[in-house]
Amino acid sequence: MIASLLQDAAAAAAAPVVAISAGDTAWVLTSSALVMVMTVGLAFFYGGLVRPKNALNTMMMSMVALGLISVQWVLVGYSIAFAHGTPLWGGLAWMGFRGVGLDADPAYAATIPLQAHSMFQLMFAIITPALISGAIVERMKFSAYIVFIVLWATFVYDPLAHWVWGGGWLQTKGALDFAGGTVVHISAGFSALVAAMMLGPRKDFKRVPIVPHNVPLVLLGAGLLWFGWFGFNAGSALAANGLAALAFTNTNTAAAMAMVTWVCLDLIRTGKATAVGGATGLVVGLVAITPAAGYVTAPASLVIGALGVLVSYTAIQIRAKSKLDDSLDVFSCHGLAGVAGALLTGVFATKAANPAGGNGLLYGNPGQMGVQLIAILAAIAISVVGTVVFMLLLKATIGVKAGVREQLTGLDLSEHGEEAYFGDVGGTAAPGSSLGEGVIVSTTPAGMKKSAAMAS
Repeated sequence: MIASLLQDAAAAAAAPVVAISAGDTAWVLTSSALVMVMTVGLAFFYGGLVRPKNALNTMMMSMVALGLISVQWVLVGYSIAFAHGTPLWGGLAWMGFRGVGLDADPAYAATIPLQAHSMFQLMFAIITPALISGAIVERMKFSAYIVFIVLWATFVYDPLAHWVWGGGWLQTKGALDFAGGTVVHISAGFSALVAAMMLGPRKDFKRVPIVPHNVPLVLLGAGLLWFGWFGFNAGSALAANGLAALAFTNTNTAAAMAMVTWVCLDLIRTGKATAVGGATGLVVGLVAITPAAGYVTAPASLVIGALGVLVSYTAIQIRAKSKLDDSLDVFSCHGLAGVAGALLTGVFATKAANPAGGNGLLYGNPGQMGVQLIAILAAIAISVVGTVVFMLLLKATIGVKAGVREQLTGLDLSEHGEEAYFGDVGGTAAPGSSLGEGVIVSTTPAGMKKSAAMAS
């Protein structure tokens, strides 16, 4: 017994002790704050894209996630996602943050406190369900949305995060997702598609022009998203090092290339360089580079940004001619751009950029494409099944869709008893402006009808 204790003590003394790095910890905490700001930016971005009567409701769908998911994360979310459980489920060992202390966990990051890691990952868990809201704004009951995102975070996001980042089966297979292509964007995008289809279109969808009411708000939101995304991607290095610098560089480069590409496509198609188009383009570039940010070179990020836009831009044109009411094109801009980014990671990843990563198709490892495809399909499967189950459950209990009167009056008043604007402020588009659903030729009824007919 004594000999055993002495052996254990000697082994403990011989084990290397890695000190917490002040620099790494400071960077991860700063990145956590940057990612938190992204949810605020999303609220502005989505809020500007809807009509005045739904602006507050739309923004609250993002902001409420800050409260709800923060509580859920401490209670069970972090444990399900990152506790050392099975390949499918982290378990409840860290429920209530039991065991989540100020020491490092080498399985995730050896130089930062586990609580710093938990707070960084929390910000991802917050913004992901908030992304879904863009597909169902202006028609989903707020109470149903609250229940939906809590269920979705617990049974879709948390297990998927465990599969990819928490030691789960996809991580074991070698799936590459540096900062959330599968975990965040594919899961949210495909859930958004299913939710929009099951909820049905807005009452006045394709009957009246539905255009963004505040384009400067959209630009502000896009700017905050770009700013915060540096924490999203570069922070995922979990250290203040060269890998963080690589991810930072790739993030900015892809976003810039995507913005330029989208504006050029707008100019070719309509002759107008739209502000909403430029904002949308940069966000698509950020989505596409997210899984690849720490695995590819800067020239590759240029290609990823441009190709991501081509996928999303084409998908939006197709969606506009369909009966699908994905209000803010979440599926096209997050789901499909996320798929493109994940696949392109399998093409351009190189150990020359990140020795801890992997080589992709262009660097002699075509098998990485197969692994990426498995991860994509797994993310789609859990997202679609979870969303179908939760929507059916809500339909059968509290109901999910706002009534016709509530939709026509606006969800700001019916759901919150407040208004972003009083009277008709912010509701009329300027002649000649492009607001994402066609060009407004005139503010007369005839001109607005022409605008609706041009939407494509």
